[in-house]
Amino acid sequence: MHKSPQEWLKQADYDIKTAEIMFDNKRYIYAVFMCHLSIEKRPWNG
Repeated sequence: MHKSPQEWLKQADYDIKTAEIMFDNKRYIYAVFMCHLSIEKRPWNG
């Protein structure tokens, strides 16, 4: 099943929000990982 570009961007935004929560709770490794996932989903990455 292929996801639409809008779905990829929605998921990327969700990942960034999760990263912010992780960062605020001093879960830095997980914050970096979620940022990485978000970057991979952005359209300028490919």
